[in-house]
Amino acid sequence: MKPSRTTRIAWGLIGTLLALVVYVVADNWGSFWFERASAPTTNHVSKEGHAAQIERGQYLARVGNCIACHSAKGSTPMAGGRRIDTPFGSVFSSNLTPDPTSGIGQWNSDDFWQALHHGRSKGSRLLVPAFPYNHTSVITREDSDALLAWLHSLPPVQQAPTPHALMWPVGTQPALAVWRSLFFKPTPFVADTRQSAEWNRGAYLVQGLGHCAACHSPRNALGASGPVNDLSGGLMPVVNWYAPDLTSDRETGLASTPLAEIVRLLQTGSSAQAQTSGPMAEVVQHGTQYMNPADLQAMAVYLQSRAQKAKGTDTPATRAPVSLRVAEMGLKTYDRHCAQCHGEQGQGVRSSSGQIAYPALAVNRAVQLRDPTNLVQLVLYGGYSPATAGHPRPFGMPPFVLELDDRDIAAVLTHLRTQWGNQGGEVTPLQVNRIRASQDH
Repeated sequence: MKPSRTTRIAWGLIGTLLALVVYVVADNWGSFWFERASAPTTNHVSKEGHAAQIERGQYLARVGNCIACHSAKGSTPMAGGRRIDTPFGSVFSSNLTPDPTSGIGQWNSDDFWQALHHGRSKGSRLLVPAFPYNHTSVITREDSDALLAWLHSLPPVQQAPTPHALMWPVGTQPALAVWRSLFFKPTPFVADTRQSAEWNRGAYLVQGLGHCAACHSPRNALGASGPVNDLSGGLMPVVNWYAPDLTSDRETGLASTPLAEIVRLLQTGSSAQAQTSGPMAEVVQHGTQYMNPADLQAMAVYLQSRAQKAKGTDTPATRAPVSLRVAEMGLKTYDRHCAQCHGEQGQGVRSSSGQIAYPALAVNRAVQLRDPTNLVQLVLYGGYSPATAGHPRPFGMPPFVLELDDRDIAAVLTHLRTQWGNQGGEVTPLQVNRIRASQDH
């Protein structure tokens, strides 16, 4: 019997899709074997040099905040197993200790380089892009070898990998091959000869090990972020925190903040003008507080340069009108729950050492962000700035998830965003409800 026109069209589409998959897989494999054959090799080093290489690798791992993803709570650091939720399901981080069966004990420097630079595991399996190999492809071979030397120096931990729990076909090798053909291309760092060595060092750290754009870049429907130098900000999926636009002085103040204060914020989590919270607090806790002063300065120089270049493109904020009922409810809630710490006029409180105890809410960039998600998160679930050597005892924000309803939180945040020189917009109960529901607490 002759197949129907619909059947022929359907099989034609299936055939076209399969041909595309075969082409993409073949293209990826061909590129891989060419890249592997042409990959730089490692130079032999002395015993003293190897010790220095291990020390260097430990430093680089801290710069890259590797421990945050590759360490499950209550487990051995770097043994993997941490669940990382994505819009497509859950990914479980890999064991990076030198265990020969469940870790990377049998990996050599070429295997590790291929993982960082090309997103391929030992044996050529394509890695899921929850591992930010677009950013690790920026890393030099010298730094790659140092990272592996440190990882191989760790005590081996026998911990079998937990299989990913991703919706089909996400995570399959053909699907990953198609995704990579659309959104991934290795981007080795190339210095900008028009800029200083310090600026280029900062660019290398921000784009590569720091992988700042993994959070501070918007993601599309297929989970792909922008280029490694895209710092235009965006809502982080699943965790529901807004990573501000690092090129916007209105959102971050990077263009106008003294370099010393930018360095201080990265090193301690607190500066004269700001405190870190949410995912950025974790970055400071496990990563940037351990960076040397020269690298912190280089990152600050690069970030400030990017912000100053974009200065003048920000749209001025305009305060939206607020109903009398919302204004009264917001003031009442603020006086009852917030004024004792943050001051009747939102002026904040400093400790005897001059550190921020309770941040000022008046003329506060974080309070005025167009997207109020971070404020809602802090009021709902509270939190602490990171405990660092330069700020060892940060004050905390208590959670109000059980004490305040959506209308109370919307009203008090609207109050903050429209008082004391702030020019933010109104927060609605629906916005609060969506964030509360999305966290699944």
